[in-house]
Amino acid sequence: MDDDLTDLLATGERAAFHGRPAAGIAPLQRAVESAHAAGQDAEATAAVWLLGVCLAASGRYGSAMVVLEPLADAAPSDAERRLFSSLAAATLASVARQLGRHAEGRRLDERALDLAADAAEARFDALLGLAADAVGLEDPTAADAALADAATLADGRPDWWRQRVRLDWVRAEVALLRDRPEEAASWAASAVVLAETSGAPRHVAKGLLFHGVSLVQGGDLDEAAATLRRAATLAESLGAVPLVWPARAVLGALVAAINPAESSASLAAARVAVRQIADDLPVRYAEDWLARPDVAALLAD
Repeated sequence: MDDDLTDLLATGERAAFHGRPAAGIAPLQRAVESAHAAGQDAEATAAVWLLGVCLAASGRYGSAMVVLEPLADAAPSDAERRLFSSLAAATLASVARQLGRHAEGRRLDERALDLAADAAEARFDALLGLAADAVGLEDPTAADAALADAATLADGRPDWWRQRVRLDWVRAEVALLRDRPEEAASWAASAVVLAETSGAPRHVAKGLLFHGVSLVQGGDLDEAAATLRRAATLAESLGAVPLVWPARAVLGALVAAINPAESSASLAAARVAVRQIADDLPVRYAEDWLARPDVAALLAD
């Protein structure tokens, strides 16, 4: 691999997992073009997946679909390309979940698991995705089973910081589904600490969001508001639009009675974020997104 392509991929990966996701989009687009031009298929597929991650993390879900769907739909014979096809399908499943399309997410994660074969990293992403899909479908038994399988893969892998952070997110989600807010808050706090020590600010913001929601459910409203402010501010600084809107929406509702000015500003920011997401979606998806009950309620206020 030539030095320029190596640098472009490294820049994109840093942006995806350790910085502002949008900063990785242009370098990764160049990496895809460069790798294809040089006939370096493995590097091209890696760049495509990372590009999809950056687009999705920025809230550009429609663009992420355009980039990732051809890779996820492929059935390559070599192991490395199958790995990235699996990761692409799992990333598309995450997009589907963020849009509230949990059954679609499950189908995509099942495809990701089939493509993963024996690749541990890809199997983990698919299994954890299936656990998150089950949470959205309110199936705690299926969530527990998939979560246990994912946790087994992560055991003994201290270098898997991203996987371990995400594992704690989904553990928090399952705990919330089972109405165990204290347990959820503990898992979310663990995710925040690990993300901070791993230099992953977007993951910190998402952990803070889960922590804040857990505190709301547990009745610790003052601490919840402080935590959600941190989540929203950090997400905004990173351009992580998918985290901005729920953090701002929950915070706005939470402080409405005690700080109407902050509530109004926070809800306004949440509305801007949901419309940004809609603007990048295909028409059918945008209509469904804007009609989603929680999004429609936010926009109706």
